Order: sequence, then structure tokens, then C-alpha cells
Amino acid sequence: MSQQAIKHLSKDPVLAKLIAQHGPYEPRPPGDLAPYRALLRAIVHQQISGKAAATILGRFLDLFPGEFPDPKQLAKADVEHLRSAGLSRNKAMAVIDLAAKTIDGTIPATEQLQALSDDEIVERLIQVRGVGKWTVEMYLMFTLERPDILPLDDIGIRNGIRAAWNMDERPTKKQLVEMGRAWSPWRTMASWYLWRAADMASLPDGKK
Repeated sequence: MSQQAIKHLSKDPVLAKLIAQHGPYEPRPPGDLAPYRALLRAIVHQQISGKAAATILGRFLDLFPGEFPDPKQLAKADVEHLRSAGLSRNKAMAVIDLAAKTIDGTIPATEQLQALSDDEIVERLIQVRGVGKWTVEMYLMFTLERPDILPLDDIGIRNGIRAAWNMDERPTKKQLVEMGRAWSPWRTMASWYLWRAADMASLPDGKK
């Protein structure tokens, strides 16, 4: 897949230069495929450092017997009890909502999820309190390894384009959509190289 994708993306001379500069596409290893567990971790990690999130997640897991709380256990949990692990009130309410929506089938099981399209997965998972499109896109890209995701709202992507194409301003969402059409069906890989471009340019708000 990688060689086919690189050949396709290299038709764009700017992306070809980024590929030559940064070498092989090396995304982080896939995480837990199960949407319930993956989204729970994503909620805990929102807007705090990785180190702080790891500490809070550990304390959260210690509140329940076993390795990971069953959705039925979590759905019945008290918000204040969850907050004792370091979760904010909003995050505590979000993980309870995640558990409830897992129980009622809004959040599908892993096998069912794999059969859904990218757009269908986004539509289903953003129904959880506190889970936005960007969070689901990261899950699609780096956990489910879907090959054609371009996060239009990601500032790091837009910073990377601004740097690589030597633009005065970040591209608009409309411009990004237009540019991305040429990169399909390998927009996930293109996004990874655009994040590298943002890193190299030391522009703010880059996402990895």
C-alpha cells in the first residue's frame, strides 16, 4: 500500500519533496480497535498533556475491578466518584454517556464498526458527549488505519500546507478540500507529511 500511495502522492511536486525530506510514512502503532475503549481514552486525553492524562487514566481504571470498566459498570457510576480520579465534570459526564451509548448500540461493536464507511463512523461516534469530528478522525486514521482521511479542521494540517506551499496565510477549508481531491484515496498519508511540514516550520498548534 505504501509504495502505491507514495507513487500517487508524488505526482504533486510539493508532496514529493516532503516525502523525500521525511522518508517513509511511519504512523504511530494502532491502538485498541474497540471504539468504547478507544474513545474513553481519547476523552481522558483531551486538552491535557500526555503525562497528566496517563496519570488520570490510571486513577480512573483503579476505581473499577478488572483491567477496564464494563460499560454497564461505568454507566451507573457517580460523577463525583469519577471526578476523584482527576476527571473534570464534563469528562466524567462524557465517559458515562459513552458507556450508555455503547449499551444502547449507538456505539457499535468493533466488528460492526469495521463494516461502516468513514462518514458513517463519524456520524455514529460524534453522538457521544464530548466527542467531536476531529477525535473520530484521529481514531479512523491511527487506530482503524483508514487510508483516505483529511482532517479539515486540523490547524496542523493547514499550517503544514502554508509552510510547504509558501503561502502567506493558512488555506481555507474550501481550499483544503480542493487540494485534497488530488491526494485521494491516500489522504491519511498526505496528512502525515503535512504534519511533518508544520513541525519543520515550527508553526503553532501542530497536531501529530
